[in-house]
Amino acid sequence: MSETTENSLESSLQRLKCHFTWNLLGEKSLDEFESIVLYKNEFQNCGFKATMFNVLAYIKHRRGQNEAALQCLKQAEEIIKQEHPSQAKIRSLVTWGNYAWIYYHMDQLEDAQTYVDKVKQVCAEFFNPYRMESPELHAEEGWARLKCTIKQLERAKVCFEEALEKKPKNPEFTSGWAIASSRLNNWPPSQHPINPLREAIRLNPDNQYIKVLLALKLEKVKLEDGEDEGERLVEEALKEAPDATDVLGSAAKYYHNKKVWHKAITQLGKALEHRPQNPYLHYYLGNCYRSQVLQMLEKKENKTYAEREKLLRQTELALKHLEEASESNVNFFCISSFIAILYAIVGQYNNADAYEKAEYYFQKEFSKELTPVAKQKLHLRYGNFQLCNMKCVTKATQHFIEGVKINVESKKREKMKDKLQKIAQSQLSKNEANSEALDLLAFLQELNGEMQQADKDLKRNLDSGNLIPAASLD
Repeated sequence: MSETTENSLESSLQRLKCHFTWNLLGEKSLDEFESIVLYKNEFQNCGFKATMFNVLAYIKHRRGQNEAALQCLKQAEEIIKQEHPSQAKIRSLVTWGNYAWIYYHMDQLEDAQTYVDKVKQVCAEFFNPYRMESPELHAEEGWARLKCTIKQLERAKVCFEEALEKKPKNPEFTSGWAIASSRLNNWPPSQHPINPLREAIRLNPDNQYIKVLLALKLEKVKLEDGEDEGERLVEEALKEAPDATDVLGSAAKYYHNKKVWHKAITQLGKALEHRPQNPYLHYYLGNCYRSQVLQMLEKKENKTYAEREKLLRQTELALKHLEEASESNVNFFCISSFIAILYAIVGQYNNADAYEKAEYYFQKEFSKELTPVAKQKLHLRYGNFQLCNMKCVTKATQHFIEGVKINVESKKREKMKDKLQKIAQSQLSKNEANSEALDLLAFLQELNGEMQQADKDLKRNLDSGNLIPAASLD
């Protein structure tokens, strides 16, 4: 292939609509992106298998596994032929674009050109070489972006809107738009958030996943009679699609939000039977068991032997699933501190080894990059562990101090200030001259004084007009 022809090929590749030109990865690492596609976002929908194989082909290529990527594209082609025989050419354009890019990167330029020509031949029928503007293409891009990350949702919504401009009553496009929109939560003021989901169900009554999404939305907006309708929708979806992991996972979320832990656990357990290696399922299931444990402790259901045995069983189940999730490449929110707290609970029942494991997981959480509020929360949890479990007032005090030094107002910060106050007062009740306790009170007074002075400075500047609202600078 001559240099001129190769340059022409490169130009043609850039004009194709496919996963290689959509910038799906964004700022995420490939590991994080892959875990979302393979494990988390499978709950978006169980359909559109060709879309999944196309995304997998893109991932395989990024990992240098081009032969495996080509196999994924072959599977995508076969699925499209089976599911859309009358639209096979149009629906295959994205797959062919991916073929072209992979062959190009494999330095098989003639094969790459062959697939570019196939795209061109179909697109020429619509007088727009390489980039046919068909609703099916817009929808395919929308589904691909829905499979990726939350930052792709806005663009996914736009893709489905463009598809609906051509086919406004299409069930597939309406469903895609409703799913993307329901996750964005930035509805136009004139539009009720549940209307698109209702329309999607009307046009596609067999889509059980959307029924559960509507139930979740009804639960969130707390509509009158919405609770009964939501429960009915979830039960109906589970009856019609008892093995669909997207329905099971979303139904579990619905029951979790309502704090009906046993029902959430049942649905997640069923989903796990189909996806036993899914770390997100283990994380959600572990947290449901953890919520049960915390509820039992709050209600003081740990006094009798039977209650303690039940508490420890639920704790062990929570640990089993959370530790399984923690071994994956996914950076789950607070997972190490969740595990640490559970081990601290186990340690209260004469299990010294559990305290060592709690210490290990606390330190693991400290080693992560955390937001200021997350750091405050961790210092509070670890301080409580040292104070209540290890009976080490010194270490607890150190961590409460570190937590309140993080200059972000939060409930956790206020709790740590209260605990420091009580620690100081307890020490002074035993010895009025305790220097450490007096220093601690002085620290708290200075901290409160700085906050009061900051409030006064802010009020004085506002009164004098020295502070200009940020919006006026835009």
